[in-house]
Amino acid sequence: MTHPQIAPYGSWRSPITAALVATSGVSLSTIALDGDNIYWLEGRPAEGGRVVVVRRTADGAIADVTPQGFNVRTRVHEYGGAPYTVDQGMVYFSNFADQRLYCQRPGAAPEPITPETPWRYADFEVDRRRNRLIGVREDHSGSGEAVNTIVAISLDGAAEQRVLISGADFYANPRLSPDGQWLAWLSWNHPNMPWDAAELWVAPVREDGMPGAAERIAGGPDDAAFQPAWGPDGALFFVAERTGWWNLYRWHNGVVHALCPMEAEFGLPLWVFGARTYAVESEDRLVCTYIERGEHKMALLDVRSGNLTPLELPFSDFGFTGPRATGGRVVFVGASPAAPAALVMLDLASGALTTVRRSMEMQIDPGFISTPQVIEFPTEGGVTAFGFYYPPRNRDFLAPEGEKPPLLVLSHGGPTGATSASFDPGIQFWTSRGIAVMDVNYGGSTGFGRAYRQRLDGRWGIVDVDDCCNAAMYLAAQGLADPERLIIAGGSAGGYTTLAALTFRHVFKVGASFYGVSDLEALARDTHKFESRYLDRLVGPYPERVDIYHARSPIYHIERLNCPVIFLQGLEDKVVPPDQSERMAAALRAKGIPVAYLAFEGEQHGFRKAETIIRALEAELYFYARILGFELADPVAPIVIDNL
Repeated sequence: MTHPQIAPYGSWRSPITAALVATSGVSLSTIALDGDNIYWLEGRPAEGGRVVVVRRTADGAIADVTPQGFNVRTRVHEYGGAPYTVDQGMVYFSNFADQRLYCQRPGAAPEPITPETPWRYADFEVDRRRNRLIGVREDHSGSGEAVNTIVAISLDGAAEQRVLISGADFYANPRLSPDGQWLAWLSWNHPNMPWDAAELWVAPVREDGMPGAAERIAGGPDDAAFQPAWGPDGALFFVAERTGWWNLYRWHNGVVHALCPMEAEFGLPLWVFGARTYAVESEDRLVCTYIERGEHKMALLDVRSGNLTPLELPFSDFGFTGPRATGGRVVFVGASPAAPAALVMLDLASGALTTVRRSMEMQIDPGFISTPQVIEFPTEGGVTAFGFYYPPRNRDFLAPEGEKPPLLVLSHGGPTGATSASFDPGIQFWTSRGIAVMDVNYGGSTGFGRAYRQRLDGRWGIVDVDDCCNAAMYLAAQGLADPERLIIAGGSAGGYTTLAALTFRHVFKVGASFYGVSDLEALARDTHKFESRYLDRLVGPYPERVDIYHARSPIYHIERLNCPVIFLQGLEDKVVPPDQSERMAAALRAKGIPVAYLAFEGEQHGFRKAETIIRALEAELYFYARILGFELADPVAPIVIDNL
């Protein structure tokens, strides 16, 4: 168009459709290097959320490794992660449908190497010297809590399994030294989560393949260890929180050295197996990613001098999958505010970047892309909180003079997690229609040091809610949002923050809960092992302080909730069961408040199918339009809204 049209915020026509958000891209994660070949995982919404191992060979040819009928995912800790490894062309992976491990030889069909049992596997690597896999096993065969161990699985055809390490509640990152003589691993126990007190252990491997006497070299209360990785000289690198910040360390000849102490985060919350922030490029150099005041960076670290040299790269986020490096090249997933994530290869000598795979091939006109602004805003207790503000942007439209945009406040999941400034078509879906977005890193988020993360300890449902409310009111006071059209939305733990904000505060006019928590007691009582004691730290010990659980659960205070909500829920969700959404929707329905509830067959905790993502996003838009009273420029399928 030559001149932009004048149309109310929310009523702008946009080329960024729900179908584009759901089907135009894939997720890229979990990189592995095997000789000159690069492997990674692709999550494909267009294939029902199937995850596939993909390979790029030295000549640049890219092809799927995983055949149809297989889905490379594990359910260990329910969130999974690190479901495959590669060694000398052999791919070992967990198949989602049966949770068995398979071996896939080049040019051959996958063959199972574990029996049909209620066992799950993750985070494994090949022990060539002993012809076996070493990894984490989660045993669901008993009547009580699942049992987690580190096991060795023979690759000689007998598929014999030996428990190497047991006794702790949880394990991660079993890593063999290059000579096969030492084993390192992480462990932690209830009620801690891995970012609270994960311990790093090392033990010699005896001639019979079993570990000898183990030594704890890092981690424990207020010092969560993360990502052990061996160097070629037998030194062990790791991340620890000894200073209140996740920093890098090196253990060699029984001595631990801090590599480059600074107020920055070189670690991540271990929600999924395989989370990484650095790679050992050589015995003298690491390639690392870190977060400094919310800004994501990549750098080279000289192990001997401690010098950290930031790399000038066009990326603002490096995700959880981390870099892989060898022989002067680095492979990683990078994203920027204006460009979707891509798998790229960096030549350290020349600085040349090669794009291996893009998560989204479709190019979106920059005239429809909103660039985030870093916002620091005052919140309760005289402290500062953080977030990314996305103003409405559409080259074809302007709002009437004097009109302020609706504002959608996003509360991320976890709640131990964070949001970044990477390109998200889901956010651009809103901003290109004239709805501003504020993506909040409330107290408890990672990337700002342990003290900021611990702001949420004992105060979940208070600090996060205050920060989201204060973000909205701050932007409204700056003239960047209409105070009468404030929206809040979130998924999982972010759904709890959303529901708590709508129930216990009077800032927002409407909200959306994606598989959100409404009953903290039910979450503590019914959720899976990994999170079964998570709330001890965030809320209080259960059942001793059940009074706090009830006091902060929206389901017990429905009389205080008087604004419309849309609930979207997967019916196979084991983390937050459907009952939590259904009870809230029924209570609102009984009160006569506008409410919508959409349930999706075959979906678990987080939507993966393209048809689900499309339906959920369009339903959310339709709901806001009906409640806030703006006309939609593009037709979407209507939904049933009770009491409207």
